[in-house]
Amino acid sequence: MSLPKRCLSLLALCFFSPLSSAADVPGSQDLPIVPRLADAQIVDYRPPVELERIYPLGSIRKISGQLRFDGQITARGQTTSVTYELPPEHSATQAFTAARESLQKQDAELLFWCQARDCGESSLWANEVFGNAKLYGSDEQQAYLLLRLAEPRDNTLVALYSITRGNRKAYLHVEQFEAAAPLGDLLPTSATLLRQLKSTGELDLPKLVSEPDDTWLRLLSRGLNLDTTLRVSVSGPKAETWRQALIGQGVRAARMEAGSVDGAGLRIDLLR
Repeated sequence: MSLPKRCLSLLALCFFSPLSSAADVPGSQDLPIVPRLADAQIVDYRPPVELERIYPLGSIRKISGQLRFDGQITARGQTTSVTYELPPEHSATQAFTAARESLQKQDAELLFWCQARDCGESSLWANEVFGNAKLYGSDEQQAYLLLRLAEPRDNTLVALYSITRGNRKAYLHVEQFEAAAPLGDLLPTSATLLRQLKSTGELDLPKLVSEPDDTWLRLLSRGLNLDTTLRVSVSGPKAETWRQALIGQGVRAARMEAGSVDGAGLRIDLLR
Protein backbone atom coordinates (compact mmCIF):
# COMPACT_ATOMS: atom_id res chain seq x y z
CA MET A 1 0.00 0.00 0.00
CA SER A 2 1.45 3.40 -0.96
CA LEU A 3 1.98 6.09 1.64
CA PRO A 4 0.02 9.37 1.46
CA LYS A 5 2.00 12.32 0.10
CA ARG A 6 1.98 13.99 3.51
CA CYS A 7 3.62 10.92 5.10
CA LEU A 8 6.27 10.82 2.38
CA SER A 9 7.02 14.50 3.01
CA LEU A 10 7.40 13.84 6.72
CA LEU A 11 9.77 10.95 6.00
CA ALA A 12 11.88 13.19 3.79
CA LEU A 13 12.05 15.80 6.53
CA CYS A 14 13.21 13.12 8.97
CA PHE A 15 15.86 11.82 6.59
CA PHE A 16 17.35 15.16 5.56
CA SER A 17 18.10 18.12 7.78
CA PRO A 18 18.58 21.69 6.46
CA LEU A 19 20.04 22.80 9.79
CA SER A 20 23.63 22.53 10.90
CA SER A 21 24.43 20.75 14.15
CA ALA A 22 25.87 22.45 17.20
CA ALA A 23 28.42 19.62 17.30
CA ASP A 24 29.85 20.49 13.86
CA VAL A 25 33.50 21.48 13.74
CA PRO A 26 33.82 25.31 13.95
CA GLY A 27 33.58 27.18 10.66
CA SER A 28 32.16 24.23 8.73
CA GLN A 29 29.17 24.22 6.41
CA ASP A 30 27.27 21.88 4.12
CA LEU A 31 27.84 21.74 0.39
CA PRO A 32 24.61 23.06 -1.23
CA ILE A 33 24.52 20.30 -3.86
CA VAL A 34 24.23 17.45 -1.33
CA PRO A 35 21.61 17.53 1.45
CA ARG A 36 22.69 16.59 4.95
CA LEU A 37 21.34 13.42 6.52
CA ALA A 38 19.26 14.19 9.60
CA ASP A 39 21.35 14.27 12.83
CA ALA A 40 24.64 13.83 10.93
CA GLN A 41 27.56 15.86 12.30
CA ILE A 42 30.41 17.46 10.39
CA VAL A 43 33.65 16.07 11.84
CA ASP A 44 36.02 17.36 9.15
CA TYR A 45 35.69 20.40 6.88
CA ARG A 46 38.18 21.76 4.39
CA PRO A 47 37.33 25.13 2.81
CA PRO A 48 38.03 25.87 -0.86
CA VAL A 49 41.70 25.59 -1.78
CA GLU A 50 43.32 25.44 -5.21
CA LEU A 51 45.40 22.35 -5.92
CA GLU A 52 46.12 19.58 -8.39
CA ARG A 53 43.70 16.72 -7.84
CA ILE A 54 43.76 13.10 -8.98
CA TYR A 55 40.52 11.10 -8.91
CA PRO A 56 40.88 7.34 -9.52
CA LEU A 57 38.66 5.60 -12.06
CA GLY A 58 39.47 2.10 -10.87
CA SER A 59 40.36 -0.09 -7.93
CA ILE A 60 43.42 1.29 -6.14
CA ARG A 61 46.44 -0.61 -4.92
CA LYS A 62 50.02 0.16 -4.00
CA ILE A 63 52.93 -1.42 -5.86
CA SER A 64 56.55 -0.60 -4.95
CA GLY A 65 55.34 2.37 -2.92
CA GLN A 66 53.34 3.87 -5.82
CA LEU A 67 49.56 4.10 -6.14
CA ARG A 68 48.17 2.20 -9.09
CA PHE A 69 44.70 2.31 -10.67
CA ASP A 70 43.26 1.56 -14.11
CA GLY A 71 42.31 5.14 -14.95
CA GLN A 72 42.22 8.61 -13.48
CA ILE A 73 41.12 12.21 -13.93
CA THR A 74 43.85 14.75 -13.19
CA ALA A 75 43.07 18.46 -13.10
CA ARG A 76 43.80 21.65 -11.20
CA GLY A 77 41.08 23.61 -9.46
CA GLN A 78 39.34 24.46 -6.20
CA THR A 79 38.50 21.64 -3.82
CA THR A 80 36.06 21.80 -0.91
CA SER A 81 35.25 18.80 1.28
CA VAL A 82 33.03 17.89 4.20
CA THR A 83 33.01 14.65 6.21
CA TYR A 84 29.92 13.61 8.17
CA GLU A 85 29.70 11.18 11.07
CA LEU A 86 26.34 9.50 10.72
CA PRO A 87 23.86 8.84 13.53
CA PRO A 88 23.51 5.18 14.64
CA GLU A 89 20.08 4.83 13.02
CA HIS A 90 21.48 5.49 9.52
CA SER A 91 24.06 3.36 7.77
CA ALA A 92 26.86 4.49 5.49
CA THR A 93 25.04 2.77 2.61
CA GLN A 94 21.86 4.78 3.26
CA ALA A 95 23.79 8.06 3.32
CA PHE A 96 25.73 7.17 0.16
CA THR A 97 22.56 6.19 -1.70
CA ALA A 98 20.70 9.33 -0.62
CA ALA A 99 23.57 11.54 -1.79
CA ARG A 100 23.88 9.68 -5.10
CA GLU A 101 20.15 9.89 -5.80
CA SER A 102 20.09 13.59 -4.96
CA LEU A 103 22.91 14.29 -7.41
CA GLN A 104 21.35 12.13 -10.13
CA LYS A 105 18.10 14.09 -9.78
CA GLN A 106 20.23 17.11 -10.70
CA ASP A 107 21.27 15.20 -13.86
CA ALA A 108 24.82 14.56 -12.67
CA GLU A 109 26.65 11.92 -14.75
CA LEU A 110 28.23 8.90 -13.08
CA LEU A 111 31.85 8.38 -14.09
CA PHE A 112 33.10 5.71 -11.69
CA TRP A 113 31.31 3.72 -9.00
CA CYS A 114 32.76 0.91 -6.90
CA GLN A 115 31.75 -0.89 -3.72
CA ALA A 116 33.42 -3.09 -1.13
CA ARG A 117 36.61 -4.89 -2.22
CA ASP A 118 36.08 -3.76 -5.83
CA CYS A 119 37.39 -0.36 -4.67
CA GLY A 120 40.67 -1.70 -3.33
CA GLU A 121 42.05 -0.95 0.13
CA SER A 122 40.16 1.48 2.35
CA SER A 123 43.42 2.64 3.92
CA LEU A 124 44.59 3.91 0.53
CA TRP A 125 41.35 5.81 -0.12
CA ALA A 126 41.50 7.35 3.37
CA ASN A 127 45.15 8.30 3.54
CA GLU A 128 46.33 8.62 -0.06
CA VAL A 129 43.27 9.87 -1.96
CA PHE A 130 41.40 11.95 0.61
CA GLY A 131 44.09 12.53 3.27
CA ASN A 132 41.62 11.84 6.06
CA ALA A 133 42.35 9.03 8.53
CA LYS A 134 38.74 9.11 9.78
CA LEU A 135 37.76 7.38 6.52
CA TYR A 136 39.80 4.24 7.19
CA GLY A 137 37.58 1.24 7.82
CA SER A 138 36.55 -2.16 6.52
CA ASP A 139 37.24 -2.85 2.85
CA GLU A 140 33.87 -4.63 2.74
CA GLN A 141 32.02 -1.56 4.06
CA GLN A 142 33.14 1.12 1.61
CA ALA A 143 31.75 2.75 -1.51
CA TYR A 144 33.15 5.42 -3.85
CA LEU A 145 31.45 7.40 -6.59
CA LEU A 146 32.73 10.14 -8.90
CA LEU A 147 30.17 12.27 -10.73
CA ARG A 148 30.20 15.20 -13.14
CA LEU A 149 27.56 17.89 -12.72
CA ALA A 150 25.27 18.77 -15.61
CA GLU A 151 25.77 21.81 -17.84
CA PRO A 152 26.45 24.64 -17.25
CA ARG A 153 28.39 23.27 -14.25
CA ASP A 154 30.00 20.44 -16.19
CA ASN A 155 33.50 21.47 -15.08
CA THR A 156 32.55 20.47 -11.53
CA LEU A 157 33.19 16.98 -10.15
CA VAL A 158 31.73 15.52 -6.96
CA ALA A 159 33.32 12.58 -5.15
CA LEU A 160 31.39 10.54 -2.57
CA TYR A 161 33.05 8.06 -0.23
CA SER A 162 31.26 6.16 2.53
CA ILE A 163 32.81 3.86 5.12
CA THR A 164 31.96 1.97 8.30
CA ARG A 165 34.83 1.67 10.75
CA GLY A 166 35.59 -1.25 13.04
CA ASN A 167 33.89 0.57 15.95
CA ARG A 168 30.69 0.63 13.84
CA LYS A 169 30.84 4.39 13.33
CA ALA A 170 29.79 5.34 9.80
CA TYR A 171 30.99 8.27 7.73
CA LEU A 172 30.12 9.98 4.45
CA HIS A 173 32.76 12.14 2.75
CA VAL A 174 31.66 14.63 0.08
CA GLU A 175 34.22 16.48 -2.05
CA GLN A 176 33.45 19.13 -4.65
CA PHE A 177 36.05 20.02 -7.26
CA GLU A 178 35.75 23.08 -9.53
CA ALA A 179 38.20 22.65 -12.40
CA ALA A 180 40.18 25.71 -13.46
CA ALA A 181 40.06 24.65 -17.13
CA PRO A 182 37.44 22.76 -19.18
CA LEU A 183 37.43 19.05 -18.39
CA GLY A 184 36.56 18.02 -21.94
CA ASP A 185 35.04 14.62 -22.71
CA LEU A 186 34.82 12.27 -19.74
CA LEU A 187 33.40 8.77 -20.11
CA PRO A 188 32.14 6.30 -17.50
CA THR A 189 33.65 2.86 -17.12
CA SER A 190 31.75 -0.18 -18.40
CA ALA A 191 31.53 -1.59 -14.86
CA THR A 192 29.99 1.68 -13.66
CA LEU A 193 27.33 1.54 -16.38
CA LEU A 194 26.46 -2.01 -15.30
CA ARG A 195 26.34 -1.05 -11.61
CA GLN A 196 24.09 1.89 -12.40
CA LEU A 197 21.78 -0.29 -14.50
CA LYS A 198 21.50 -2.95 -11.79
CA SER A 199 21.09 -0.42 -8.95
CA THR A 200 18.68 2.05 -10.54
CA GLY A 201 17.09 -0.12 -13.23
CA GLU A 202 17.93 2.26 -16.06
CA LEU A 203 20.58 3.96 -18.13
CA ASP A 204 19.36 7.29 -19.45
CA LEU A 205 21.82 8.61 -22.04
CA PRO A 206 20.26 11.78 -23.51
CA LYS A 207 23.43 12.81 -25.35
CA LEU A 208 23.36 9.68 -27.55
CA VAL A 209 20.92 11.08 -30.11
CA SER A 210 22.65 10.02 -33.33
CA GLU A 211 24.02 6.86 -34.92
CA PRO A 212 26.06 4.52 -32.67
CA ASP A 213 29.70 5.48 -32.24
CA ASP A 214 32.52 3.03 -31.59
CA THR A 215 33.45 4.38 -28.13
CA TRP A 216 29.98 4.13 -26.61
CA LEU A 217 29.32 0.81 -28.34
CA ARG A 218 32.40 -0.65 -26.64
CA LEU A 219 31.43 0.77 -23.24
CA LEU A 220 27.82 -0.45 -23.40
CA SER A 221 28.55 -3.88 -24.90
CA ARG A 222 31.28 -4.58 -22.34
CA GLY A 223 29.02 -3.44 -19.53
CA LEU A 224 26.12 -5.61 -20.64
CA ASN A 225 28.39 -8.62 -21.15
CA LEU A 226 29.80 -8.35 -17.62
CA ASP A 227 26.51 -9.97 -16.54
CA THR A 228 25.04 -12.09 -19.31
CA THR A 229 21.98 -13.01 -17.21
CA LEU A 230 20.46 -9.53 -17.57
CA ARG A 231 17.73 -8.70 -20.07
CA VAL A 232 17.06 -5.11 -21.12
CA SER A 233 14.84 -2.97 -23.29
CA VAL A 234 16.31 -0.37 -25.64
CA SER A 235 14.40 2.86 -26.35
CA GLY A 236 15.02 6.10 -28.20
CA PRO A 237 14.88 7.57 -31.71
CA LYS A 238 17.75 5.32 -32.89
CA ALA A 239 16.93 2.39 -30.60
CA GLU A 240 16.83 -0.34 -33.25
CA THR A 241 20.09 0.89 -34.81
CA TRP A 242 21.76 0.75 -31.39
CA ARG A 243 20.28 -2.69 -30.67
CA GLN A 244 21.62 -4.11 -33.92
CA ALA A 245 25.02 -2.49 -33.30
CA LEU A 246 25.17 -4.02 -29.79
CA ILE A 247 24.36 -7.42 -31.28
CA GLY A 248 27.27 -6.86 -33.64
CA GLN A 249 29.46 -6.25 -30.56
CA GLY A 250 28.54 -9.62 -29.05
CA VAL A 251 25.46 -8.88 -26.92
CA ARG A 252 22.97 -11.71 -27.52
CA ALA A 253 19.83 -10.56 -29.36
CA ALA A 254 17.61 -12.54 -26.98
CA ARG A 255 18.74 -10.29 -24.12
CA MET A 256 17.47 -7.09 -25.75
CA GLU A 257 13.99 -6.09 -26.81
CA ALA A 258 12.49 -2.91 -28.22
CA GLY A 259 11.44 -0.42 -25.55
CA SER A 260 8.75 2.26 -25.57
CA VAL A 261 10.22 4.93 -23.27
CA ASP A 262 10.16 8.37 -24.90
CA GLY A 263 13.27 10.51 -24.73
CA ALA A 264 15.71 12.56 -26.74
CA GLY A 265 18.50 9.99 -26.64
CA LEU A 266 19.23 6.36 -25.92
CA ARG A 267 17.56 4.69 -22.94
CA ILE A 268 18.28 1.18 -21.61
CA ASP A 269 15.96 -0.31 -18.99
CA LEU A 270 16.48 -3.45 -16.94
CA LEU A 271 13.76 -6.06 -17.42
CA ARG A 272 13.03 -7.53 -14.01
